[in-house]
Amino acid sequence: MKVIEVADILKAEILTDRVNENLEVKYGFASDLMSDVLAYANNDSMLITGLNNPQVIRTAEMLDISTVVFVRGKRPGKEIIEMAKENSLTILVTKYTMFKTCGLLVLNGMKGIELNG
Repeated sequence: MKVIEVADILKAEILTDRVNENLEVKYGFASDLMSDVLAYANNDSMLITGLNNPQVIRTAEMLDISTVVFVRGKRPGKEIIEMAKENSLTILVTKYTMFKTCGLLVLNGMKGIELNG
């Protein structure tokens, strides 16, 4: 799914300067625990989180995640936005809860990461 479509579905504000119109993400991964993100997400994932601190950007950077969606209207500060820009990350903010965000994305065709177990 293209990131611009994600922004439309979630009625999200894009906080980074430029969005590559062709940027696509294959999977959604939602968590406020960055240890879970490190353990289970991959570079084809979009991170959906309510955690609002620099660790989110550092985690996304480590996994080459291209897009982070902050839920519940949580707006990252300037430091986080600048870190995202330096790492070519796209940042979106939606007012929806994490549950509704994930539900809307699934209803519109986004897949989640399947864990073996």
